[in-house]
Amino acid sequence: MVTFDEGWPKARLRGQLVWFLAWVAVTVIGMILTPNDTGHGTHSQLGLPPCGSVLAFGRPCPGCGMTTSVSALVHLDVTSAMKAHPLGPFMYALFTASAFASLYGFVRGRRLNTDSVAFNRFMWALAIAFLAFGIARFALTEYSPEDVPWPTFIKFG
Repeated sequence: MVTFDEGWPKARLRGQLVWFLAWVAVTVIGMILTPNDTGHGTHSQLGLPPCGSVLAFGRPCPGCGMTTSVSALVHLDVTSAMKAHPLGPFMYALFTASAFASLYGFVRGRRLNTDSVAFNRFMWALAIAFLAFGIARFALTEYSPEDVPWPTFIKFG
C-alpha cells in the first residue's frame, strides 16, 4: 500500500518532481519515436546501439522491446505494444500511476511513502516476473541479423 507522509518541505520532495518529469520525458520521447515493426530496436532512433544480447547471442534481453512497447502504447496501439513486450503496457501504467502520485505529493507537500511490506513484496514479484519472462523469451526467441536495427549514423561497407 502506498501512503503519503504529511508536513514535508518542497525542497525535500524534489525527487518526486524529478520522477514525474522523467515520466513526461519518457512519454514525449515515446510519442516522437516510431515503433519498429520488428517489435524491438526503436531505441536505435535515439542513436543508441542495438542490444548487446541480440548482437552477441541473437536473442533478446529481458528489456528488449520495452521502448517499442511504450512508443506503441503512447501511439494508442495496444496490440503492437503487447507484442513488443507483454509487460510494457503494465509497467508503463505503473510508471504513470507513480508519476502522478509523486506529482500530487510534491504539490501537496506530502512525501510518497513506499515502505510498506505489501508494496515491497509487489515490487519483488514484479522484478521476478520481469526476469522470468526475460529468461523464457531468451530461451525461446531468436532474431536474425537482418532484424537488428542499427542507428542511422552507423554505416557499414
